[in-house]
Amino acid sequence: MIPSTHSDAVLRRSFVSVHGQDELVGAAVLISDSLILTCAHVVNSALGRARFDASAPPTGNVVRLRMPHVARDQELVARVDQKMWRPPRAHASRHSDATVTAGRFPYFGDLAVLRLAEPPPHGAEPAPFLPERDGHDVIAMWASGNTATTVRALPRAVADSWIVLDVAAGDVHPGFSGGPLWDRSREAVVGIVVATHLDAPNRSSGTARPLYGIGLPTIEAELPDLPPVQVPTAGHGGQRMLAALERLLPGAEAVVKCEERLSAKLLRESARRASDHYKLLALALGVRRGVPELLAVVREYLVDTGAFGISGEAWDGLTRAARTLSPSETLTAQQRRDLVGLLAQCRNTDPGNLLRDVLPYAEALPLVSGLVDMTDLIEGYDPSAHPLIPLLLQAVVRIGLAEHSVGNPVADDLDAWVGRVARRLDVPEAAVDQFREDIRPKPRGHPTGAAATPRIQVELLPVPPGQRFTYQIWVCDGAGRHEVVLVQDSEVSSGEVVEGVRAVLRNEVSEHADQALVEFFVEPLWLRLDVDTWHLRGNEDDDFFLGVMRRVVLRSSGRTRDTYAGWKRRTKALPLSRPLVLDQRSARPGVAQAQLEAVPDAGVVIMCCEQQHQNQVLRQCLQAGVHTVLWHRQDHDTETAKRLLDLMQGISHTDLPETVRLERARALADPDCPTHHGRRLSLLYDGPDYRPPPFAPDAWALTQP
Repeated sequence: MIPSTHSDAVLRRSFVSVHGQDELVGAAVLISDSLILTCAHVVNSALGRARFDASAPPTGNVVRLRMPHVARDQELVARVDQKMWRPPRAHASRHSDATVTAGRFPYFGDLAVLRLAEPPPHGAEPAPFLPERDGHDVIAMWASGNTATTVRALPRAVADSWIVLDVAAGDVHPGFSGGPLWDRSREAVVGIVVATHLDAPNRSSGTARPLYGIGLPTIEAELPDLPPVQVPTAGHGGQRMLAALERLLPGAEAVVKCEERLSAKLLRESARRASDHYKLLALALGVRRGVPELLAVVREYLVDTGAFGISGEAWDGLTRAARTLSPSETLTAQQRRDLVGLLAQCRNTDPGNLLRDVLPYAEALPLVSGLVDMTDLIEGYDPSAHPLIPLLLQAVVRIGLAEHSVGNPVADDLDAWVGRVARRLDVPEAAVDQFREDIRPKPRGHPTGAAATPRIQVELLPVPPGQRFTYQIWVCDGAGRHEVVLVQDSEVSSGEVVEGVRAVLRNEVSEHADQALVEFFVEPLWLRLDVDTWHLRGNEDDDFFLGVMRRVVLRSSGRTRDTYAGWKRRTKALPLSRPLVLDQRSARPGVAQAQLEAVPDAGVVIMCCEQQHQNQVLRQCLQAGVHTVLWHRQDHDTETAKRLLDLMQGISHTDLPETVRLERARALADPDCPTHHGRRLSLLYDGPDYRPPPFAPDAWALTQP
């Protein structure tokens, strides 16, 4: 018996048993208020048909169901949705006529969707779904739903369209088919059980019995008419959105009005008086651009009721959580349609040149086919040089200026669109106007442009055990200046180092202080230092958090002739190479070295090993020529590795310092979430914009990029 946990309550509220004439024949899972998902062969068995019968059951046939954990004695009836009947088959094509014989595994299809004749009983709840993830074990329950017959399994591989799982605890027998595979750690269904090898060696022989499941991607591919399934509202940002909604919409009447308006915008059926905050958020999460639509609806309601001006803190919390929950979408469907219509009238803007303007630090620009494609691509990008203005708005401002230059009247409409959307996104109008003036083409003879982004280079010499330091600070502004501006020969604390950095930013690079990159050059032994968490304590309004207020990276001052060749090779391959993950196994002698040699072109490493082994693995990365290592100083599990990989999706290598800074800032902005991965995130960044010398530098010697 697998002990039940509190998180399994969600599973039990969606668990369905399927009944034949005289016995339980299988299980199913509630996926909406009217739909139930199970296996086709379970439906065939319940109706007394041949298990592998490919024909859809007649519309008059009803399947008898129960929800044992919600209303054990209440019988439900449902009919098969003819459009979503996928019988078992032996070939990938859904149009195959091949008959599957008893005793042979089909490996394809075997899905059915049942439509309830009446609403589910009170207390029932559709199951949340997520794609299956390697390394996460799952549980499954027999048709009765009794926890005494629960099994635990670990996904092993994907065989054609089915997941193969190794049973780690419990016994599998007929009646598990159609039931949900529940991932306890993520509190979501990742698929449904479909088959097992009854004649496989038993567990006493030392060989785990294989179990087969159908994962969420396959379910969605097989059933294109299936409505979007629900996802866990406990996802990153979901609970914060709920908390903000509860503050902004405290009464039931407010929730009902917003839910009705959002349902109308999304062309969905409204729950009306049954609406609550969960349903309101779930409605938005299940639809493309649903989260921006939800923000628009709530804002409209607050403006109509005169509450918008007094709900600033709660509204800010809602928008921050929305950006976390739906980072790739900022426009509502109507705002996007309006923009597409305007862009179709633009003739003087080259998408490639515009992309270079808005992504000046990208090493390899993505291919775009037009302005519509280009603006869709950058909608989810975070701004860098102008953090108040989303990158999409920056691009449309540039398009408007380009069209103004040739007298295209659509430019005025583009400016009006920017103004309307900026107000809805709480972007200050003055910031947009200032940005437009900053990039407006200057008349001939006007002094050109700003200097290149400066660097503050701190050569740090820690004094063992690493709590006192001497240092030198260099300024490199990209315009030929590269000189020492501050020297500290006596030992000081980390706070005094930060005070020195701040003084240099204020006195030496005051015009570009917001953009300056702070680089700490240290010997490999000291790469374990938390320089990105150092801060200067002042009064409440004058605290200076180094790794939050600016881009802070570590660099090694221990490069040698031996590492330079590897560094050059990995740098050259950077645009096409994928990040390499060095996990806890890499702490063993020789393993990290072998992995680095096996992937000689990887320039970026995600390090996920225990803290006491991190310095050793960092040294091996340096020796192999790796120039960028992203790691969490405390967490080293597979979930952390996945989050760090996700963090790098869609950004170029040169955007990493700003991306890491934003993650640190998000962690600090959310004090109620002490486990946010940005809290202990660090970056070693010897990227291609820094050329290490052929020999190891002498003390106090830095090399100009």
